[in-house]
Amino acid sequence: MAWSPSAKPAQRFLTRPGLFLWHLVARRPWRFAALFAFVVGAGSCAVGVQYGMKMLIDALSGAGNTVDRVVVALSVFLTLMAAESALWRLSGWLGCLTVVGTGVDVRMLLFEHLCGHSMTYFAAHRAGALGQRITATANAIGAFIGALIWNIAPPCIDFIGAVIVFSTVNTSMALALIGLVCVLAGGIGLLLRRGRPLQRAHAEQVNEAGGELVDIVSNIWAVKAFSAAKRERARLASVFGTEASAHRRSWLFLERTRVLHDICLWLMGGSMLAWAVYLWYRGEITAGSVLVISAMTFRILHGSRELALSLMGMTQHFGVVDETLRVLGQRHQIADSGHARALIPLGGAIEFEDVCFAYGDGSRVLEHFDLRVEAGEKVGIVGPSGAGKSTIVQLIQRLHEVQSGRILVDGQLINDLSQESLREAIAVVPQDIAVFHRSVLENIRYGRPDASDEEVLGAARAALCDDFIGELSEGYQTIVGERGVRLSGGQRQRIGIARALLKSAPIMLLDEATSALDTETEIMIRNALLRFAHNRTVVAVAHRLSTLMAFDRIVVLSEGRIVEDGVPAELRRRRGVFERMWRMQVEGY
Repeated sequence: MAWSPSAKPAQRFLTRPGLFLWHLVARRPWRFAALFAFVVGAGSCAVGVQYGMKMLIDALSGAGNTVDRVVVALSVFLTLMAAESALWRLSGWLGCLTVVGTGVDVRMLLFEHLCGHSMTYFAAHRAGALGQRITATANAIGAFIGALIWNIAPPCIDFIGAVIVFSTVNTSMALALIGLVCVLAGGIGLLLRRGRPLQRAHAEQVNEAGGELVDIVSNIWAVKAFSAAKRERARLASVFGTEASAHRRSWLFLERTRVLHDICLWLMGGSMLAWAVYLWYRGEITAGSVLVISAMTFRILHGSRELALSLMGMTQHFGVVDETLRVLGQRHQIADSGHARALIPLGGAIEFEDVCFAYGDGSRVLEHFDLRVEAGEKVGIVGPSGAGKSTIVQLIQRLHEVQSGRILVDGQLINDLSQESLREAIAVVPQDIAVFHRSVLENIRYGRPDASDEEVLGAARAALCDDFIGELSEGYQTIVGERGVRLSGGQRQRIGIARALLKSAPIMLLDEATSALDTETEIMIRNALLRFAHNRTVVAVAHRLSTLMAFDRIVVLSEGRIVEDGVPAELRRRRGVFERMWRMQVEGY
């Protein structure tokens, strides 16, 4: 079954592991119901097989036995064996479809929620650890469901069946069995509660170790460039050592639980068997009854061993899910309102009204900031580092929430718009271009997935990509490597520009879009951008002032405030801040 997103926001069932598991079951209710029915049927047949054996023994050993009684008992025995086998195989087939499909649901639901987090969230968490958590949680839930169906349910069915069978033989033994199992279950429950913190600690350390490893591998160039292999090995050894200690504590706790369970198994099983033999000796029960009591008792107690181990395993899996939801399931800092609507594009006008913004550490960036960019206007933003230039670009995309004030696009408050529709109207070229481990063609087409090959090639030519792509081993089908490692910085930047040109959005945001290019290439691409950006709104951040001289306006920022705003030539004539920046950069004084 193809995955489909949830109709309602994921947040309501990502608050607790139990709700999350219930939501997964609710996505496939009939499959889980049928799977449960198959397991209950198979477990019931297994109990029936034991009773069929009792009937057969009694028919063979009882006085005045007849062939008919033996045939009936044998038929019941063989029929139940066949039915048990068939139902187990059906549960395996349906379980395969259900558990694998649920694993896909887990990954997609967590990924869907993860994508809704703000950039601040991603800055605070390792990408490798987040990916590790999603994969580990899918595996843990698959193991949890498997244990529940094939390790937890059968012993429970055996217990219910045994109580029924024992009641037909001796009521006191049935009551004793209930008491013994309740004591055992209570002891296991107490142990599980004590072991839960150990399982959670282990899950946390596993994710931390995985994230650390991915972080180092992702930055292997720096490891080599700074001869840091020994240092990173020592760092990893410390992280892996901490994870191993947590694993050992969890494992040894499980082994202690197994020892206690084995002692209980010997005492309880031996007592029930001795009691059954005593009753047989007194002639109160038949040999077949002794057989079924002993078989069912040891089946239940051995099953309780599997039950205990499975419950411990389920606690571990539950700990993984709990730890993941505490990290990934956090409430989104930036979320669409309940009445969010789609942006109605009207040309791309942008307006900041009395905006104040500070990052999470409290550092103020914008103070009572006002700026209006008319539809189709080309505006450059310049200023010293930390003046708030890139922050403005990010706020237009609503990658952060302002503390006060309003931002409007085409007269529509962006907080009232769906984030998806807002960003569909914006093409962005950042300084650090995101390149996927895919072909060049796929990376450019990422800007507009439905674009034809001709449109992709046209955008590539406009961004001056065509020449260097032609020199690659497989041209446009060349896989660029993780994070575009097979390309230079300038080549990656040109692919990013081609991607933005292909998107054809009414608003184009350029954040140091040509910083990695040589001067000649920058001029050619700047001219191409201006041609493609005809009748589009452009907001460009640049340190190279010459890049912006053909723009309609340049806004000069300082400490989150506009200190100059005007046509480039006019700003130079004013001999103010912009002119000083120009002289320092272009004329060297």
